[in-house]
Amino acid sequence: MSSDPTSPADDQLAFELLRRTDYGRVATSMRALPFLAAARHIVVGGKILLRMHKGYGYHQACVGSVVAYGADNLDVASARDGQWTVQCIGLCEAVEPTNAELELFGSTPHFADGELFDPVYLRIQPQVTKVHTLHAGHDRRLHRVRVR
Repeated sequence: MSSDPTSPADDQLAFELLRRTDYGRVATSMRALPFLAAARHIVVGGKILLRMHKGYGYHQACVGSVVAYGADNLDVASARDGQWTVQCIGLCEAVEPTNAELELFGSTPHFADGELFDPVYLRIQPQVTKVHTLHAGHDRRLHRVRVR
């Protein structure tokens, strides 16, 4: 998707930042309308694995589609402490996680909107990844790091 050259170090920065938070948002379209849905994520082998509630049906719009996934620390850090956002774009597919991957996800919620939580698992292999950081300082500008 992107012709920008990237380095493994750039990819590692994005994945390291994603490992610092548990949840993010997946974006795609459903019946020609855009939507965002919260998802639990883990990073394994350069891929992002998601856990969502099957009952919402959002996974059906994601599977086989190009999706965007984003996570950040904007709600827990100030620009003085260093804020970041990661966005990954890639093809999404349904997967059955291994036992080791299930352990990385941790326990599932018991309920989602009052219904029993029924997990569904998806995988994104990022083709485009962007990392943005905000730091307070003399110039207070947005620093952009180009990553795959």
